[in-house]
Amino acid sequence: MSENMIACNLTFDEINKLADKVENGKLSKIKIKNGDCEVVIEKENKMPPPPVPMMPPVGVAAAAPSAAVAVAAAEVQTNEPAEEKISGNVVKAPIVGTYYSKPGPDKAPFVEVGSTVKKGDVLMIIESMKLMNEVQSEFDGVVKKILVSDGTAVEFDQPVMIIG
Repeated sequence: MSENMIACNLTFDEINKLADKVENGKLSKIKIKNGDCEVVIEKENKMPPPPVPMMPPVGVAAAAPSAAVAVAAAEVQTNEPAEEKISGNVVKAPIVGTYYSKPGPDKAPFVEVGSTVKKGDVLMIIESMKLMNEVQSEFDGVVKKILVSDGTAVEFDQPVMIIG
């Protein structure tokens, strides 16, 4: 191979021109193969991949009725005056996502403060990664307090509602 030949019968100048086309054009990759010789010119991905959220598998959390964690006789302080505390069973977010109180924008909420719920009733939807996950009640009672607003982002294990 002569000094001008770099690889696959291409000169250094030809490879540079191809690299410029990839970098400045609409192409993201060029692959040239000639027998056993192969040249690949690929645009560098300057954006890091999106972070992977740390949460339990969505399918498992949605299917498991233990998604809402109950803490019997737990006391949760709210933004109410300091002397008012609400006690009861705390329903926590089973996954990271967006809390929705109703199945659709034009639909009635699943539950409201004062609603009576039974074990297995749907309390809310948490949207995570474009999947709508229904959260069911693990106990019977009356909804005493809803701690988050509709459309609010919730974290894993964040208290969402209190049922007494």
